[in-house]
Amino acid sequence: MDEEKKEKMKRSLMFSAADIMKSIGILAAASCVGFLFEQLGFAEANIITVYVFAVLIISVVTVNRVYSLAASIVSVLIFNFLFTYPKFTLHAYEQGYPMTFLIMFAAALLTGTLATKLKDSAKQSGRAAFRMKVLLDTNQLLQQARNREEIISGTANQIVKLLNRDIIVYQVKEKSLGEAVFFPAETENCEERFQEYQKERSVAVCAFHNNRHAGATTKTYGETKCLYLAVRVSDAVYGVIGIAIGEQPLEEFERNILLSILGECALALENEKNAREKEEAAILAKNEQLRADLLRAISHDLRTPLTSISGNASNLMSNGKSFDNETKQNLYQDIYDDAMWLINLVENLLSVTRLEEGRLNLHISAELVDEVVQEALRHINRLRTEHTISVENEDDLLLAKMDARLIVQVLINIVDNAIKYTPKGSHISIRTMRNGDWAVISISDDGPGISDENKKQIFDMFYSGANQIVDSRRSLGLGLSLCKSIVNAHGGTICVEDNLPHGTIFTFTLPVEEIKLPE
Repeated sequence: MDEEKKEKMKRSLMFSAADIMKSIGILAAASCVGFLFEQLGFAEANIITVYVFAVLIISVVTVNRVYSLAASIVSVLIFNFLFTYPKFTLHAYEQGYPMTFLIMFAAALLTGTLATKLKDSAKQSGRAAFRMKVLLDTNQLLQQARNREEIISGTANQIVKLLNRDIIVYQVKEKSLGEAVFFPAETENCEERFQEYQKERSVAVCAFHNNRHAGATTKTYGETKCLYLAVRVSDAVYGVIGIAIGEQPLEEFERNILLSILGECALALENEKNAREKEEAAILAKNEQLRADLLRAISHDLRTPLTSISGNASNLMSNGKSFDNETKQNLYQDIYDDAMWLINLVENLLSVTRLEEGRLNLHISAELVDEVVQEALRHINRLRTEHTISVENEDDLLLAKMDARLIVQVLINIVDNAIKYTPKGSHISIRTMRNGDWAVISISDDGPGISDENKKQIFDMFYSGANQIVDSRRSLGLGLSLCKSIVNAHGGTICVEDNLPHGTIFTFTLPVEEIKLPE
């Protein structure tokens, strides 16, 4: 800090040829005006005012206050030389002139000093406004960032814009510095500069481990080309940013803005880390809940059909000869129904697992919607005979892009749901139609319907609703959740609505495949 003060003091005492010429020109102009006032018969006080005004102008247009001090002294000497008797000498005959010169010097000096202070104050205000704008822009930019990479790149670009210097960034990955990322101020020879900066990686590592500044302008590896600053919040370091210094060290104002930007960056990274950990914890908790629900549901729902299968099979093996054909047929049918339900359950579980792991590969092809519907009906629950199922196609040649195997599974789940949740003798209707670029498939029933409250959760995994199921063992609650996932994977949508006066309509869409006729 002492060195910075000395450097600042040294710069304040340096003379500029341009400022010297400005000062000489202004004093020469003031002298010309003074000669004019003298010819017009104006009093000496008016001429003195002109020189005071000239010093004021010099204070405003020059860089350092040393010019106003020098102008105050020179203006007194010029006035004495040109306008007091004897003229063109530095002598003065009248006794009051020394006091006049003293007052003139004091007035010029005071005026110049005040002007310089006002100028410095205006400059400081401008710098403060600029700093606030930079920080505000940086804050808004960081708020819009979606991940760590965008936060780091946004911060680095803001620093490049502010300082017009090369920036090199090291992110912290797994408690160590990752690969360097370069943000050049100029594109010319940027690769060569990048290679030079990478040779200083050990300095960046030092800044990371020590959680402090290192490199140029510091006592730690001060001979390097870059100044390395840790991006940190308390003791947590999220990265290291290197700023090319060269022969021009950072001004105190630039350093303050830089530290503020790095602070904003560190807070943004801290918030991003907290949000990510919170999201990961929520996902983990959700997965654990899903796993617990799955295990609980499977342990409950598998026991009944398996017990039924084993019990019926045991009866057939031990007492099969004593049963009549009708009893045997009923036992065979019960075993078949339980086995088919278990097969469908396993298929749904496998599909859900593939969806959760992102391994559900779609084999998209153009398929006739009517053929897919008919294929699904051949696999529908045997209890369909207790219901009336009708199919209505507005377009027999309606083609849709789909994985036929999965869409058949969707139709089976929805129609089986309708069979389970509606009384015997109800009517289930499957309707297909085209709406623009979409094939629309709707399955409606005239059962008791679904309440508005249950509609909000009907597609959630393991949700089976508040209605009583005809067969209470079939309540795992995977079917509709799986349907939604499959339809969404095809780019379509699925929804549920009321079928007035009573009942439910499930509707889902698939993208249409255009039929190209030969010319």
